Amino acid sequence: MDINEDLLAKLRNDNHEFKKLHDQHSVLKLRVEELSKLKFISAEQEVEKKKHQKEKLILKDRMGEIVTQYEANSN
Repeated sequence: MDINEDLLAKLRNDNHEFKKLHDQHSVLKLRVEELSKLKFISAEQEVEKKKHQKEKLILKDRMGEIVTQYEANSN
């Protein structure tokens, strides 16, 4: 999701749901990055990585909906 830093900061401060989603997305992103850096990945780690990637997409979609609603309401 590419939103400007000002809007991101505003939504994180003003919208509890957005802040929670963004925090969860950040944690999952770090974990996926950690797993991606491994030279050898176990089957369990691969499943975990795929699960986290799917969860990240769901969170990103919801954050996108919130941004769209915010932008529609601010015009």
